Amino acid sequence: MTRTQALTVIVFPLAIALAADDAAIRAQELTAQPMASRSGIDLAAMDQSANPCSDFYQYACGGWIKNHPTPPDRPRYGRFTELQDRNNGILRDILDEAAKPGAAAEGKKIGDYYASCMNEREINAKGKTPLAPDLQRIAAIRDKNDIPAVAGHLQTVGTNVFFGFGSAPDFKDATQYMIVLAQGGLGLPDRDYYLKDDADAQKVRGEYQKHVQRMMALSGETPAQAVATAKAVLAIEKNLAEHALDRVSRRNPSNIYHKMSRDEVKKLMPNFNLSQFFERAEAPAGDSANVMEPEFLKAVDQIVASTSLADLKGYMRWHVVHAAAPILPAPFVDENFAFYGKTLTGATEQEPRWKRCVEATDNQLGEALGKAYVERTFGAESKARTLQMVKDIEAAMGRDIDAIDWMSAETKKAAQAKLAAVANKIGYPDRWRDYSSLRIVRGDAYGNAQRADVFEYRRQMAKIGKPVDKTEWGMTPPTVNAYYNPLENNINFPAGILQPPFFNKAADDAVNYGAAAAVVGHELTHGFDDQGRRFDPQGNLRDWWTPADGKAFEDRALCIDKQYSGYTTVDDVKLNGKLTLGENSADNGGLRLAWMALQELMKNKPLPANSDGLTPEQRFFVGWGQMWCENRTDEVARLRAKTDPHSPGRFRTNGVVSNMPEFAKAFSCQAPSPMISQPACRVW
Repeated sequence: MTRTQALTVIVFPLAIALAADDAAIRAQELTAQPMASRSGIDLAAMDQSANPCSDFYQYACGGWIKNHPTPPDRPRYGRFTELQDRNNGILRDILDEAAKPGAAAEGKKIGDYYASCMNEREINAKGKTPLAPDLQRIAAIRDKNDIPAVAGHLQTVGTNVFFGFGSAPDFKDATQYMIVLAQGGLGLPDRDYYLKDDADAQKVRGEYQKHVQRMMALSGETPAQAVATAKAVLAIEKNLAEHALDRVSRRNPSNIYHKMSRDEVKKLMPNFNLSQFFERAEAPAGDSANVMEPEFLKAVDQIVASTSLADLKGYMRWHVVHAAAPILPAPFVDENFAFYGKTLTGATEQEPRWKRCVEATDNQLGEALGKAYVERTFGAESKARTLQMVKDIEAAMGRDIDAIDWMSAETKKAAQAKLAAVANKIGYPDRWRDYSSLRIVRGDAYGNAQRADVFEYRRQMAKIGKPVDKTEWGMTPPTVNAYYNPLENNINFPAGILQPPFFNKAADDAVNYGAAAAVVGHELTHGFDDQGRRFDPQGNLRDWWTPADGKAFEDRALCIDKQYSGYTTVDDVKLNGKLTLGENSADNGGLRLAWMALQELMKNKPLPANSDGLTPEQRFFVGWGQMWCENRTDEVARLRAKTDPHSPGRFRTNGVVSNMPEFAKAFSCQAPSPMISQPACRVW
């Protein structure tokens, strides 16, 4: 019950809070910016016995990989996870303080939410009772005409049945929000799990059916009912999956933009009363909607018409239980982890409860918690230096556009206009979200989660028909990530990622430019990748390329597609170069832009010729490589090969440096060498 509403994720006592003085010391320890070496390079993370020209990833990360095996509660552990754990430690201190009796009023909501989540004894005592209201709504369905109204209500409380529903900017008028209907309603992470017949997919489907059966038995169904429900769920979801677009097709925004009037949408679903659905889903008045996948909605209509009422109700009951599982008693949580953790990802233990409750609080009250996080971790100096790096990267992008020889003057002019219009958001929002209307009751973990879902859902619905607020953030401040929004043409860097090893205010510029500045370049390049290039400076879906320039782009992107499609992630599983094309293009473009910016910086600010035994150029590339150190289970490697648009860390490192002659020069690599691609791929 912690889904993200916008369409673009248990008998212990409360944790013992630290004394105030201890908490202050702990906060100083957690927020300190450690220096791993004179330059900022983590020398212990390296394997300097490895040949950087043969396997640069091993050279940059071999020590880290050896010393950081995948922990039992993590299917994947990398530098992002390492930093998120550090950030979560800070958040835990904040929440422990906020949960104390008599804590400041400003932090009471986050403290009460966290304390309620941590109180497993009370959650267990309530049993499955909190599920009753929504399960009773489904039980009261007399015929199929009642289904749309109940489905609409379930959307408001965080349960996605049959299809997705929310709000987003109009692709071709990015100044206005509109209703969005999209494919959804699946319990497995990708449609291919239902459609493919390889051994992995068959195993997952079999385990999924058993999981649904066990969860429904926990919810109160008889053994025979649970068996029937699980069988019905798999059949209905397989039918839905057969009509869903694959992930690669959905990367093209033209494939998921179909603006229709509400009357036109209703004609897609003559057997499903969308008027009732809209009413109970609290959709505001208005006419237009973006139906991302019209054929999927047609399929939903036919599935509802042709499936027995008993099976449809079983499917709906399952999704109520599935959505609520993380905040239900221990047997539900354990069974949920057994499938989604152990089977799908290979994790062998659950994360400690405090981590799960920190993440839940960040998900539901992220800007209230994030405000306190920013006060502890993100100063004016960090923001100023990040803004300077952004300006340096944008200047490098401008020079790059001018210099490329495959683009016409006409398209270059349009590209420069888009670049000039990019807005930068660094650290945290200018205006914090107001949670005053959200009621949080200490001791009511389930109710808090559901009310938070309703709060966020109504906030999204209230946007429809109104101007887009480009100051709003899509990530909370403690998040270790960053993003580019093509519909708003802005890049967003939460305070959470502007910490070591990605950004260290005490580190050498070469290291920071290889890491943090490359991330800036990565996000900026997204505005010109296979997806972002389709949107204009105002964020509207519009082709501003000449046909010849579009063809030249596609030819260069194909080189990257082929390069990464040749990488094996586990056993015989290859990467999907088309699925990962945008991220791979952004990695390659981002590091090149960071390199250009560093060379410009060094014209006026010479760096130490030798620091920690490395030249500035070498430190730059090691800074890049050390962002991607990771270990992962085979299970999660298979899962991510199907679902993740990002390549594994090894290929994010080696794939990029092998395309850069500057890397070969820095480490004196001679052809033929594994770290010299033939041909070298380059778009930006």
